[in-house]
Amino acid sequence: MNTPTTYPALSAYITVKKAAKAIEFYKAAFDAKELFRLTMGGPDCIAHAELSIRDTLIMLSEEFPGMSKSPQTLGGSPVTFCLIVDNADAAFAQAVAAGAAVLRAVADQFYGFRSGCVTDPFGHIWMIQHQTETLTPQQMQERMSAMPEGC
Repeated sequence: MNTPTTYPALSAYITVKKAAKAIEFYKAAFDAKELFRLTMGGPDCIAHAELSIRDTLIMLSEEFPGMSKSPQTLGGSPVTFCLIVDNADAAFAQAVAAGAAVLRAVADQFYGFRSGCVTDPFGHIWMIQHQTETLTPQQMQERMSAMPEGC
């Protein structure tokens, strides 16, 4: 497996329980490519791994006491990953078939995308979407303003 020669300015680093299973899930659900992994004390304790999903780098590791906690330990996650795909319906179905739980079914959105949300088996939230129309921020605001209040 190869490591990138250069790293992007920003990438996600997530913590999971059972990182080896998480890597296999991300491969099945999102067509992730494993670049490499580093283990501690045996093959089941992944201290660091790097995956590529489309053109994005995702790093991950097991929980480490005093350092990092998974959404399962925290009781949820305030972070949502936004995955842009060619076909949200197909990618959503692939993620669900791989074991993701539906949070919000795929539907057309006011901001010009078709999207849905899932939670992966490790507690991370993924918004899966594709663009259906090109809108200006002003057009999006007009549509948002016509919606019922939310905040």
